[in-house]
Amino acid sequence: MKVVAEKNVLLNGIQVVHNIITSKSALPILSNILLETQQNKLKLTATDLDVGISCVIPVETQEQGAITIPAKRFSDIIKELPSDKVTIVTKKNNLITIDAEPCQFKIMGLAREEFPKLPEFKDGEAIRIEQATLKRMLELTSFAVSVDETRYIFNGILFKTEKQILTLVATDGKRLASIEKEIVLESNKNISIIIPVKTIHELNRNLQEEGEVSIILGNNQVLFDLGGVVIISRLIEGEFPDYRQVIPPVASDKVRVNRERFLLAIRRAALLSTPDYQAVKIELFKNKAVISKTTPDVGESREEVNVEYSGKELIIGFNPYYLIDVLKNLSDEIIALEVTDSQGAGVIRTAGYIYVVLPMRLS
Repeated sequence: MKVVAEKNVLLNGIQVVHNIITSKSALPILSNILLETQQNKLKLTATDLDVGISCVIPVETQEQGAITIPAKRFSDIIKELPSDKVTIVTKKNNLITIDAEPCQFKIMGLAREEFPKLPEFKDGEAIRIEQATLKRMLELTSFAVSVDETRYIFNGILFKTEKQILTLVATDGKRLASIEKEIVLESNKNISIIIPVKTIHELNRNLQEEGEVSIILGNNQVLFDLGGVVIISRLIEGEFPDYRQVIPPVASDKVRVNRERFLLAIRRAALLSTPDYQAVKIELFKNKAVISKTTPDVGESREEVNVEYSGKELIIGFNPYYLIDVLKNLSDEIIALEVTDSQGAGVIRTAGYIYVVLPMRLS
């Protein structure tokens, strides 16, 4: 193999695939990037056996071939090269030379045959959606994914299609985020799959503001084709609980408040939170909310926020970070928070989006 590439183009390609590589893998080959030549293109692929990612970059191909190269060392070398033109050549015994005048490196790679083959997707049914739309849907749900590995079914996002509607749902048992969008489906077949959070992070990192993404299902696998970047992932096996059962009916009394003003007040109150005293207190009065935090041996805060509210006076506690997560990702100027009593869930609804958060007991 012999290719000539632009340093920045090569570095961008490495950065696309490098993120899923872990240095703790028991298999040395999984610390490598697979390089494969195509017609004046170079395909870079990495995998951890659960998620695989590949991208294609333009190069000048002088000799066809393939090799795997240690990812971190390869990345570090390319970053430090003095020249914009990089020549990569494979020799006998998997020796790789990297030339960038006046500098040359020689490092050992591993044969392509040792690299795991990524699954192939042939004639799979595709869901197509604008990349910007999917990116926005993920931004409004991914923060609610559970990090508790004992509840593995919640360690991902539910992708569900029904009657030309794509719904994404994430929950950690204490909050739930759900969003739906109308899309064009090539099939009337409904799907329900759970995509792991590591894959979600890679999607968030690579989705662009333009172009489409094709989602193709395989046997317990899913492929996301972003055009130039392809992500393949295992699915989380199991059945996602019926999330609709935990979404309360629309409340008659709503707290209408400026989102940015509310977010800043919650953030300030959260400054006094500790692991043992997390809850922030919200007291609701007619057209006024008092947001306060009292933490023993730390201090206290109190702040008034103007709201539109005509319901009964009540006091409720929330984990401030659960509110911050949703408020900082929404774009509405005014949001409506539904609360019925101090024991009931808080709900925010807007344009196909629902966020449910359970209250916390106030000490």
